Amino acid sequence: MEHQNKRILALDLIKGMSVIGMIIIHTLLIFANVKSQSETLIGSFIVFLGRGTSIFLICMGITFMTSSHQSLKSSLKRGGLLLLAGFFMNFMKFIVPAVLGFAPEHFIEKYGWHGPIEQQYMYLELLGDILQLAGMSLLFVGFIRKYIKNKYGILAIGLLVAVISREVSGINIDFPVVNYVLDLLFNNDFPAYVYFPVFPWMSFIIIGMFFGQWFLELNHNSRQLFKNMLYTGLIFIAIGAPLVFIYGEYNYNGFYHMGPGGVIYFAGWTLIFLWMIFKITLKAKENTMIRILKYCSRNLTSMYMIQWILISWGKSVFGYRQHGITVVLMLILMYIILTFLVQNLLDIIRKKQPLIVFRRIPADGTVLK
Repeated sequence: MEHQNKRILALDLIKGMSVIGMIIIHTLLIFANVKSQSETLIGSFIVFLGRGTSIFLICMGITFMTSSHQSLKSSLKRGGLLLLAGFFMNFMKFIVPAVLGFAPEHFIEKYGWHGPIEQQYMYLELLGDILQLAGMSLLFVGFIRKYIKNKYGILAIGLLVAVISREVSGINIDFPVVNYVLDLLFNNDFPAYVYFPVFPWMSFIIIGMFFGQWFLELNHNSRQLFKNMLYTGLIFIAIGAPLVFIYGEYNYNGFYHMGPGGVIYFAGWTLIFLWMIFKITLKAKENTMIRILKYCSRNLTSMYMIQWILISWGKSVFGYRQHGITVVLMLILMYIILTFLVQNLLDIIRKKQPLIVFRRIPADGTVLK
């Protein structure tokens, strides 16, 4: 990889790996029985991988700052589109199977619902996942990018979001529409509506923006950027670890609703992980795997939606949390293949370049298909 490059290969590969990783994680969470998730080595490892959300968010923040196409207007527009995409995904994931009658009873019973069916549908439609987090965050971080030019000012805002997250958590008023927006921002009623509330999860995006601004100030020197990530990560862990392990009730409080210490601690490990990936990819040559990961990175949002919809629909065929690890591993392979097939079909329909895995790259750099 070039010493100075406006695109960082490590970030593309990380985002590509996150696509593959989320298919693996979501397939396990939906189809593996409790024993397979918690009492097998493979299941426990995959559940552990599911704690990697901060990796994607920090990468998102870096990319947001280094992209030349991220004006305030485009940020607000993309934020709105991501919110709509999240609601469309929920409709396809939950409402379509429920209305057409192929949602398994075992899944419905999990929630113990007794209210009107319309209320149940609304609950599912408004579930807040990563797309809602990304959409809501873009409505805020566009202003930070436009008006805050000092990188330490950006970092201070990110840490402030983490610091106040526990204090603002659970704010609501008795007005449904406004209350739902407050849920997306401050929810503390997991697993009712929002898995990833903006406070504190937006902190990771803003921390990524801090490093994105640093990258620009370093004149796109990626080696120095990732060295800075390593040092910052070590400082964050030194600060976050005592808070999490000594004052955990306030600073951790579970993965989905972390306090300030949890955010700093997870951010620290994430930055060290990013440095490790950068070192591994430093001398990477173009090959089939890198092309696949780059393709996933370019299509991250659509592939995220595709895999969730396919996995959710699969509950009608394979049941909900009923299988051992061997069957789940076969389902993981099947869903990876299906996700790529659907994405390629979309590319063809939209007349975009589909994934071409097997192609030779001659010494002059031209591509032979």
